[in-house]
Amino acid sequence: MADDQMPPADVPATETMHPKHRRMVLRVILVTHLVLALLTGVGVAVGYQQLNGNIETLPGIPDEVDRPDKVKVEGPKQPINILIMGSDTRDGEGNQIDGESGSEGSDTTILLHISADREDAYGVSLPRDALVDRPECVMADGEKIPAEQLAMFNEAFSLGGPLCTVQMVEKLTDIRIDHQIVVDFNGFKDMVDAVNGVDVCIPKDVDDDEHNIHFDAGEQTLSGQQALNYVRERYVLSVTGDIGRMTRQQAFIASMINKVVSAGTLSRPDRVYSFLDAATSSLMLDEELANLKSLVDLALQFKNTGLDDIKFITVPFAEYEPDPNRLVWTDEADDLWERIRNDRRLGREFSGDSLSADDPVGTTSGAPSGDGSPTAEESADAEAKAAERLAAGLCA
Repeated sequence: MADDQMPPADVPATETMHPKHRRMVLRVILVTHLVLALLTGVGVAVGYQQLNGNIETLPGIPDEVDRPDKVKVEGPKQPINILIMGSDTRDGEGNQIDGESGSEGSDTTILLHISADREDAYGVSLPRDALVDRPECVMADGEKIPAEQLAMFNEAFSLGGPLCTVQMVEKLTDIRIDHQIVVDFNGFKDMVDAVNGVDVCIPKDVDDDEHNIHFDAGEQTLSGQQALNYVRERYVLSVTGDIGRMTRQQAFIASMINKVVSAGTLSRPDRVYSFLDAATSSLMLDEELANLKSLVDLALQFKNTGLDDIKFITVPFAEYEPDPNRLVWTDEADDLWERIRNDRRLGREFSGDSLSADDPVGTTSGAPSGDGSPTAEESADAEAKAAERLAAGLCA
């Protein structure tokens, strides 16, 4: 038995695969430059003070800001919307990636919707190069950042940090953001190492000498630094540039979730603690979530969320005709925001192209027709998806 499959001596082997291990997991996604982390309620008593002390608090949105109403649904719980931002700063140790100088920007932003019944969670990637009408932002000290039409999406973070980004997303989508989370590059690397690497499938060899990124083709397990290189590579693997890279990041996050909730992680208290330590050290959260007790309380609500219920999609977009290097959200995005506002599932319209966490290397979701054999339409759709995956640098 491999070392990462070996349970502690005082834990019976049968317990390592017991359903309770999967039910006691917080399947809330925390992304950095593309990342998410899951926190588990297992073993949090060990080192509680250290873990709690790791967490930094983000400033709250000023009362004077006009915000969307929170949609109420029947039942004991309400849906949760979390905006996850990956800090693109390269100032900290370990954050100098692929030779870029970076800026205090958000390279990856995901709007995570968690259903009121806690049985569905889907993350919507928001491209950094999309042109949007950024509203006026009000900072914690009262300073106001002027509105701008056709501004780059990630400029809000550069100008006003997560506070401005949250206000912009609320105004653009009319969705109330319940929580905000920021994760940095170095924390992402440590989280990957804490779970003994994350599985990926690379469709071709990568030899990017300019940025010193090299990979062999095939399925493999990436360590922290390798993972950083993988999710940032956009010159060889992704013929569609940042759009392909964003899809590849979604697949990596899905695979990371799969690894975090596997028996090889949850049956190893040392790995659970290392992951929690890495995650809390790299997180900045809003005041309501910025303590371990609140995170654990939230974790206990996710006992009914299965891996196949955690999906990732990208907001519908199109090229901006005057400049093909920029994007705009399409009218279909309005349908997606309405689903989130009313706590509805993705539906066929959006789930067909989603990536699911129930596959260890992040293959697309979907199933063949009732008799098990694909129809001509399903075959054509599968070929189109395979081509999209290859263009994003994923195995077809």
